[in-house]
Amino acid sequence: MENNSIRKSSRYLAMTILEKVNSKGAFSNIVLSQTIEKENLSKEESNLLTEIVYGVIQRKRTLDYILDPYLNNKKKIQNWVLQLLRLSVYQLYYLERVPDHAVLNEAVNIAKVRGHKGIAGLTNGVLRNVLRSEKPDYSKIKDPIVRLGTMYSLPDWIIDQSIKNIGIEETEKYAQSLLEKSKVSLRVNAKQITVEKAIEQLMDEGYSVEKSKVSPYGLISKSGLPARSSLFKTGMITIQDESSMLVAPALKIKPGDKILDACAAPGGKTTHMATYLDQSQGGEVLALDLHAHKIKLIEQNAKRQHVEGVVKTQNIDARKIKELVSDETFDKILVDAPCSGLGLMKRKPEIRYSKTPEDLISLKKIQLDILVNVASLLKKGGRLVYSTCTITHEENEEVIQTFLSNHPEYTTEPVYLESNNIDLDEDDMLRLYPHQYGTDGFFICSLTKAK
Repeated sequence: MENNSIRKSSRYLAMTILEKVNSKGAFSNIVLSQTIEKENLSKEESNLLTEIVYGVIQRKRTLDYILDPYLNNKKKIQNWVLQLLRLSVYQLYYLERVPDHAVLNEAVNIAKVRGHKGIAGLTNGVLRNVLRSEKPDYSKIKDPIVRLGTMYSLPDWIIDQSIKNIGIEETEKYAQSLLEKSKVSLRVNAKQITVEKAIEQLMDEGYSVEKSKVSPYGLISKSGLPARSSLFKTGMITIQDESSMLVAPALKIKPGDKILDACAAPGGKTTHMATYLDQSQGGEVLALDLHAHKIKLIEQNAKRQHVEGVVKTQNIDARKIKELVSDETFDKILVDAPCSGLGLMKRKPEIRYSKTPEDLISLKKIQLDILVNVASLLKKGGRLVYSTCTITHEENEEVIQTFLSNHPEYTTEPVYLESNNIDLDEDDMLRLYPHQYGTDGFFICSLTKAK
């Protein structure tokens, strides 16, 4: 195979993407999309590239556990070589349709093109050793935290925290679910089209979808990319995880409500809330974000979904909103707080390696600051919903407990759900783990302000 052909191959491109994610902190989904578009890859090549990139990131700790016995001085190995070895072992272990000899041959060819004969020899030797050896016996790892972390490629601290919260059996189910392929879910714009009509039109265009069991507005894509459909382009549907579709209904919005969306970008929940409002009755949602380019994204989403008439935006830190708005202005407030995003590990696997326990402490302070600064803006008898796409107690329960201890005018109420398929926890809050309903990890708490 010629050098240029090798550099254009899915495996070579996967190596370069993994290199950027590992050394520069690049987001895998963004670099992957840019690469597929730039290289004009076929569907088959794009699928292989995507599977390798996400698979290697998801299973990085496990792959290193397999490789470590054959790497004498891992710290001296160049980043790209390590990525090449990881993606090769991933194929050997997890992609049965790829013959072992093909994996080895291409890995050696890539090593020659990117490096030299010495690196090619190292690559060949390590991979042949892996093939000759028995698959690892994880039961030999006595510490259950380390064992589960190694098996499912999660940091020990996440496993430890999860065991404390939900027990070891549920933790294993949860960890295993993070290795499964994430679903593409769609929210139907109920102000523009019925769910049944949306399904019919999508099927006519060749897309296979089914109703969500989590949200009455949700659809699950079984095949195709619905973002290319006419319904998406005309704002009849939008891409949104099922878990986040539960936030707007939890506010129990009335057509004339004034709503504050304190942390709004990219606007999925903003536009969902907007579908409940009526401009003629004074309904309005004020969407805030700290970054100007994200404000534009919210506005674009609102326009595409035909709700721009009830969506207003403001480029400001939610912690400073009291400088612009009077107390008791809003009927409803949503604080979809900035968080660690650990609930998104299935869709954004690199998150598991980039976050630390210390991050949770700093995020908790920001989350609490936002709640404190918007608390006085809610009308008496109004409703405030706090949500995050994480499953840590520090960012969820502890934030709520601290807030309530300093704001006796607020009390919790059961989170309102339109679907009977989901149960609240004993404290009437909603906690979703990915293994339960196939959604992102998510938390919702509903608070009311005394009249």
